[in-house]
Amino acid sequence: MSVRWYVVHTQAQGEDRADINLRRQGFVTYLPRYLRARRHARRTETVVRPLFPRYLFVAMDVARDRWRAVQSTFGVSSLVVVGNDPIPLPDGVVDEIRAREGEQGLVKLGLPAGVKPGSPVRLIDGVFAEYRGVLERLADDRRVTVLLNLLGREVRVFVPVANVGTA
Repeated sequence: MSVRWYVVHTQAQGEDRADINLRRQGFVTYLPRYLRARRHARRTETVVRPLFPRYLFVAMDVARDRWRAVQSTFGVSSLVVVGNDPIPLPDGVVDEIRAREGEQGLVKLGLPAGVKPGSPVRLIDGVFAEYRGVLERLADDRRVTVLLNLLGREVRVFVPVANVGTA
């Protein structure tokens, strides 16, 4: 076998603790983060948050590494498994997330580089996953309008920005 990425389910707000403790044991981890606007007491502040709350990724070779040690690490709730075997992530998932990171190492939520209104796009998640269309416009900071050719006519759909990939 080879080194693959696996998903670790952490305790509530325990992503940092699990990340630190897994690294201390020699595991390679990846905890993607992004900037989020938070309103509190009539103020808006920008804070760093995990992209996937309660989850992080760990790279290991299950045939060679002591992957059961992950289960008993402080901050970890469990390794995502089917039966007794950990489930590897599909190839390229972590690379795709890392490709969206900026200079500060934070994931930039938004359209992929080079995608703008009029660009051909592919929907990567949701009801219309794998459909191809044309990006019509940015509806707001979280949604876009995509024109899809369905049943012989163009249909306008609103989808989250995260669901749009390059065609």
